[in-house]
Amino acid sequence: MLLDESSKKPFNVLVLCTGNSARSILAEALFNKSGDGLFHAFSAGSNPAGAVNPFALELLQQQGYDCSGFRSKSWDEFAATDAPKLDLVVTVCSNAAAETCPAFKGEFKQVHWGLPDPAEYTNEPERARKAFGEVYSTLKQRIEALVSLETEALNRDSLAEAMEALSH
Repeated sequence: MLLDESSKKPFNVLVLCTGNSARSILAEALFNKSGDGLFHAFSAGSNPAGAVNPFALELLQQQGYDCSGFRSKSWDEFAATDAPKLDLVVTVCSNAAAETCPAFKGEFKQVHWGLPDPAEYTNEPERARKAFGEVYSTLKQRIEALVSLETEALNRDSLAEAMEALSH
């Protein structure tokens, strides 16, 4: 199991995107499911949309996810005193990567996994479904690659390096 050697717990991952309605929701779902218990993932946004994109929910439901817990939320929740300590903060959009994050708890590493925004096609259903599918596939491949790494040698730093390598 890919565990943080200092705490023997899964790595806490916060996935950020400005609106927290599409890419970050997909990544949260995949880290938690495809991560096979190796990650405990959350998602948030600097300017949350207030609702999860219906195409993201549709795709996740088609993939067998229970979507009842997904919501668009502010990254301020993860700067609160009762927030979980983070190991990794992953930005999936360039806007979020360029913003100054709040003071999150934990000695986390920040990684950027820039992905195109599938939500820009929301008014074109077939194009939106294709774009969401492509982002989902990319995220799934990256997360599965992380899970396949030699787990005994991984720590927060080496995991961040591996994640950076997957972003290219």
